[in-house]
Formats: sequence, structure tokens, C-alpha cells
Amino acid sequence: MKCPHCHQDNDKVTDTRTSPDGSEIRRRRTCGNCGKRFTTFERPEAVQRRVVKRDGTRVPYNREKILQGLERACWKRKISDAQITGLITQVEKDVESTFEKEVDSRFIGERMMHYLAELDQVAYVRFASVYRHFESADDFIKELTEIRRNPDWEWSTSELLRDRSK
Repeated sequence: MKCPHCHQDNDKVTDTRTSPDGSEIRRRRTCGNCGKRFTTFERPEAVQRRVVKRDGTRVPYNREKILQGLERACWKRKISDAQITGLITQVEKDVESTFEKEVDSRFIGERMMHYLAELDQVAYVRFASVYRHFESADDFIKELTEIRRNPDWEWSTSELLRDRSK
């Protein structure tokens, strides 16, 4: 592992821990060249899933893209980085248990909204406004009406896969 400070490949692992959900390994390292410490996170590489987008194109699954979208939706809300990471991990578990190699982008988006609705309704509406391409105040009102009508947010997988962009 190259040191992020001096870029030399001469480090020593000083501590290794597994995340609570077992999805990644955290390693504390000390550079043998400059002596500075840094942390790395390792996640086992499983089957490289592809995401089938709305237009039919297929792209590699990208955790960072989901993280960026969630960070924008959760901006200035009382939601911790750990909660956001946990939400992504839960969606990834749902994808792994439902799909083998390809997953529909709508499934990912709907699962994200499901977990966001449980976490923070404002972040949910922000995410939904981008994901569902809200174009007017009526779109927001329709979504907020749905939230008030269904406080339990009980969605099944079949509902998640149907196109909600009516």
C-alpha cells in the first residue's frame, strides 16, 4: 500500500478491525519511510454487478455514485455518515439477495427511497425529487400526500420494481 503522504510503498499494519456488519476491514497503517499513520478500508470484491439504467444501457455498479446522491439528499440534516453508509450497505444486501449479475436501477432507487423514508422524510423528498424528476410543485405535493397517506412505508419487492414515474 502506498503512503498517501510520501507515496512510498513501505508500510506496516498496526491494527486491523472488522466493521460491525462484517462488510469491510479497517486497517491502521504506519509508513516506514515518513512515519505518518493512515487508514485503509478493504471490502471483499464479489461478483461485479452491472446496473441496467432506464434507457437500457448497462454500467458497472458504483457505490460512490450512490453515496454522492445520498450526501446531497441528506445535506444539512441530522444524519450521520455511519447512517448513510449503513443505508448503502442495506441496499447492497437487498441487491445481492435478489439479483445475481444485473440489477435494475429502479430497484436501487426505490430501495434507497424506502430506507430514506424510514430515516428522514425531508431527505427522502429531496432524493425522490431528483430520482423521479420532479418538474413542478404538484409533483412535490403528490409525493408528500403519499407520505402522509402511508406512514408505515410497507413496500414489497414487486412494488419496487414497477415504474412509479406515472
